[in-house]
This record gives sequence, C-alpha cells and structure tokens, in this order.
Amino acid sequence: MPLVPSYIQNLSNYVQGKPIEELQRELELDHVDKLASNENSLGPSPKAIKAIQASMTNLHRYPDATGYELRTKLADRFNIKMDNVILGAGSEGVMSTIIRTFLLSDDELISAANSFIGFRVLANASGKKVHWVPMENYHYDLKRMVEKVTDYTKIIYIANPDNPMGTYITKNEFDAFYAHIPERVLIILDEAYFEYAQSKSDYPDSMTYRYDNVITLRTFSKAYGLAGLRIGYGFAHDTLISNLMKVKEPFEPSLIALTAGMAAMDDISFLERTIETNATGYTFNKTKLESLGIEIVPSVANFITTVWPSESQATKVTQALLKKGIIVRNLKAFGWPKCIRISIGTENENERMITSLQSILST
Repeated sequence: MPLVPSYIQNLSNYVQGKPIEELQRELELDHVDKLASNENSLGPSPKAIKAIQASMTNLHRYPDATGYELRTKLADRFNIKMDNVILGAGSEGVMSTIIRTFLLSDDELISAANSFIGFRVLANASGKKVHWVPMENYHYDLKRMVEKVTDYTKIIYIANPDNPMGTYITKNEFDAFYAHIPERVLIILDEAYFEYAQSKSDYPDSMTYRYDNVITLRTFSKAYGLAGLRIGYGFAHDTLISNLMKVKEPFEPSLIALTAGMAAMDDISFLERTIETNATGYTFNKTKLESLGIEIVPSVANFITTVWPSESQATKVTQALLKKGIIVRNLKAFGWPKCIRISIGTENENERMITSLQSILST
C-alpha cells in the first residue's frame, strides 16, 4: 500500500494570483495594481481595523471555540437561530468541514467543471467519485447535473454567482432544479459574492430556501474586505450544523478574525460604499472592454472575465499587463485557457488597467 493515496499524488498545488511584492521584486516596479483575486479594492472595513487594534492585547488567549458572539450576530441579522450558523476559515473552511463530515466510502459528488477551484481541490482530495458537468455558455448546466444524480449522490456544489465566470442561476432555474433532487442529497450553495448579486430581482437568495438539505456558504473575504483574515460562515438546518460543529477545527476562526467579523458587520456605510464602487467600476470596465472589441462574460460579482481568441493571446495579454504593473488572473488553471479574469478596482486602478490594455492592443 502506498504511503500517499493516488488521488492525493495526482492533485496539483493551488497556484494563487501573483502577489504584489513578488511582481515588484521581479520587474523592479514602484507601483502595482492587483486585479487578480477579487479582493475589496477599498481595503478592509475601518471599523474592523479599529476592533483588531483593540483586541491585540488578548492574543495570548484562545478564541471562543463556539464563536458564540459572531454566530449570534449573524443569526440576528438573517432572522435565524444561532444553532443554524457555523463559522470557518473562509467559506472554504466550512466547505472542508462539510466534506469531512458527511461523505461515506461510496458517496459521490456533482458540480460544474471549471467552476470554483477551491471546491475542485477539496472534492478531488476526498478520493470520492466526482461528476464534473461541463458548463453551458459559461453557466451551470443544471439539467445535466440532475441527470448525474444516482443513489450514491451525497453532495451537489453550486457557486452562485460562479467564480470565475460571474454568472448566476435564477430563482426559477433553482426551483426547477431542486424539484428533482432527493432530500438525502446535500446542496451546497456557495454565495461568496452574495452582497454584489443580491440586488438582482431574479437572484435566488438561499436564505429564502429554508430546506433541510441546503447549506449556504458566505464569506467576509470579498465585500467586507477581510480576505487576509480567512473568515467565512455557513447557514443550515440545526441538525447539519450540530454535526459540523463536532468535526470543525476547535479554534477556527482566529480571535482577530472573529473580532473583525463582528465589527465589519456593523460597518454598513462601508459595505454600501463597496457595492456602489463595484457597480460604478463594473459599468466603466464593461463599457471600455467592449469598446476595445474584447469579449466579456456578463458578471454579477466584483470581476469581469474576458474571453480571447486563443490561449496564446490570453497568455500574452496577461504577461504584457504584468510588465505594466497590472496583475490579472489567467484562467488556464481553472480550465479556461482563453480567459482572463479582471477584478473590479478603484477608479484609478480601473483607468490604469484600461489604458494599459489600449496600449497593448495597439501594438
């Protein structure tokens, strides 16, 4: 018997977007704009920063393993009970706990091919059979996913909105899909970009679906600007949550992450400014990209994915932008070799990105 299972040996390491400091070292650049990882261009919530600073004297203490205060605050905000809430190190932390808690030896999973790479890593690392259903026009193909449901299906994962495409399934689409899913199957609805998509009238906010087999995942990493602290949360039936609580890491998230999450929830004005800045930036980028003749995938998140005629051109554009100090995300590792994902930045960041693209395409 091998020491390392074959399904682990065959995994590829996750490759993050190039860090700002690395690009500055490589090219000796004074200024770099990172538009690769869908982070909040405004930075973290000011209230969260103050709360973190005030909590520094308690770093010798372990955090509350139950996350009581933040779970209670989330429960109050979304009109549920604390027993319906779980916390984790980002939404991926909760996702990992779900995988470890509910999968048995013969269980199978279903999701879209080339969707969120974080789930792909966790699913493949489980060693279980995964049905990867190709997307249809950059959207989840729910009808084909239903066709893959068997007596062994345990988990179906849907990122809504999707990352890296920014597309979403509608209320009607979800209702039609759910009607075909057995109650014994867990549906993970990953709503990491919920705050950006919630204004869409046909967006299916999963909190309106109080189904016993639906688990909602959300995060403080995106709209709340706390990506560096790794804090996310999940909502589900109390029976599911109680079992997840038995398996999750005892002191996850950290004390600082819990403190920042509490404060960020109170910073309503910052959240509103974040959403407004993103909406303005999205309109600007979409208009300018289309005027340059660049194909885009319409998005309801805080990024726009562009589609290029060939893999080689997508690679060349990515590298050319790097040389100009603009970090974007080439999506080859996601399974989209002709695509580049561009996060929405500040007004100045968006303008520099468009100006750089204009220069690159004119040569």
